[in-house]
Parts: sequence; C-alpha cells; structure tokens
Amino acid sequence: MRQQLPDDELIETAATALRLLADPTRLRLLCLLRDAELDVGSLAAATGSARPAVSQHLAKLRLAGLVRTRRDGRRALYRARGGHVRRLVDEVLAAAQHHLTGAPDHD
Repeated sequence: MRQQLPDDELIETAATALRLLADPTRLRLLCLLRDAELDVGSLAAATGSARPAVSQHLAKLRLAGLVRTRRDGRRALYRARGGHVRRLVDEVLAAAQHHLTGAPDHD
C-alpha cells in the first residue's frame, strides 16, 4: 500500500519551517528557547549576535509559528512554540550528533 502525500499547503508550511531552521543563528535561538522564556537582550548575549539581528530572526521564527511571544511590561519574552517544535529541535540535533560521531541510527 502506498502512503498518501500530505496536501501541498502542509508540505509548503513544513518546508518553510525547515528552511528557517537551516540558519545556525535561528537554530541556536530555538535551542535556547526550548526550555526557557527569554528576551532579545538575553538571546543576543547568549548567541553573541547583535540585538537587531536577533530581533529579525525572532520575527521570522514567529511568522513561521516556531516561537511565541508574551509581553511583560515593555519587554517581549520569547519561547519555542509547543512540544512539536521542541522535539523537532531535539531530533535534528540528535541526528547531527549521530552523524558526527558515527553512532548507529535507532528508531
């Protein structure tokens, strides 16, 4: 039995998310936002990136639905959006670790 392909809109949305994750700075940001809620200044300091660059990356991640924002007074706090995004980041890092170390694949 052949598996049915997801519809085009779903494939395009998923491909957009994966393209955004292909940027090392955005992947670093999502690593930091997996288990924490952080503001732009904290993210800039942690990644060694300029605040305007971090803000631009976060805006793209937010538009793609990969991060969510919460206001705390004048500050915007960012966090990875849900378990799917956190697991996606975890899995891509685990796959890269297996590739780098030669560890066998597992299911």
